[in-house]
Amino acid sequence: MLSKQQLDAIYSKYNKYCLISPDPLQFVYKYKNNEDRETVALIAACFAYGNVKQIIKTADKILAILGPSPKEFILKTDRTVLSKAFAGFKYRFTDENELVNFLLSIQKILKEYGSLQSAFCEEYSKNKDYVAALRAFAAKLRNNGKVDTLVPDPSKGSALKRLNLFLRWCARHDEVDPGCWDKVPASCLIVPLDVHMHRVAKMLGLTKRNQANMKTAVEISQNFAAFCPQDPVRYDFSLTRFGIRPDMSEDELLEKLETLKKNEEICKKN
Repeated sequence: MLSKQQLDAIYSKYNKYCLISPDPLQFVYKYKNNEDRETVALIAACFAYGNVKQIIKTADKILAILGPSPKEFILKTDRTVLSKAFAGFKYRFTDENELVNFLLSIQKILKEYGSLQSAFCEEYSKNKDYVAALRAFAAKLRNNGKVDTLVPDPSKGSALKRLNLFLRWCARHDEVDPGCWDKVPASCLIVPLDVHMHRVAKMLGLTKRNQANMKTAVEISQNFAAFCPQDPVRYDFSLTRFGIRPDMSEDELLEKLETLKKNEEICKKN
C-alpha cells in the first residue's frame, strides 16, 4: 500500500528546479513581475499538449513576439496587430485565429479584473467551489471566439488539465512551482490530469476509473489529500517526471517505490 513516507521521499528527491526542463513551466521563471508570470503561465500551460519539444519551441516563439512584458503587449495590442504578428501561426490543431482569440480573451480579462488571479478569485468567492470556479474561468477564456484546442468546453466533463497545470504553477510555491498568486489556497487545487498522470495514478492505486475526466481528477486529488490535505497536488511534478524525462521511466518509479516500501518494513521490524 502506498504511504506518505514513500511519496515524501519521491518528492524530496525529484521535486527539484534542475528537473523542470523540458517543461513549459521553465518560461515562467524568465519573468520577474508576477502579473507577467501569470500571463506567461496561462499561455505556456494552454499550449502544453503534444510533443514536449514542440511545446517548448512553440511557447518560445509566441513569447518572443510578446516581448519583455507579455501582459503589457497583450493589453495594448488590437486584433489587427495580433493577426499580423501571428500570421501563418500553426501548432498541431491550433491556428493563428484561435491564438489571437485566446490572447484577446486574456486581454479582456486583464482589462476587466486587472489580473488573472482577480478574475479567478471572483469566481471562487462567488461559487465557493473550486471546480465550479475553474469551469467559470474556462468559460471566460472561451468567451471571445473559438479557442477549443487551447481551452476545452468545461461543460463536457473535461479534466481541464492545462488550466489545472496553470493553477498549480500560480497557487503553489516551492522549489518547482513559482507561486505568483497569494489568494488561492493550495489545498483546493486539483491534479492536472493527462494520460500520463492517469496511468501513474492507476499504477499507484489512487483511482480505478478508466476515463481521464474531471471526476477522475477530483478522485485522485482527494486521495492525494489523504497524504497532504493542505497541498494535494504536492506530488504531481515529482511523480510525472517519470515517463516525461527521457532519463526517468515509469518502471523506475515503481522500482523506487518498492525499495522504499521494503525499507519501511525493515524499519518497522527493527
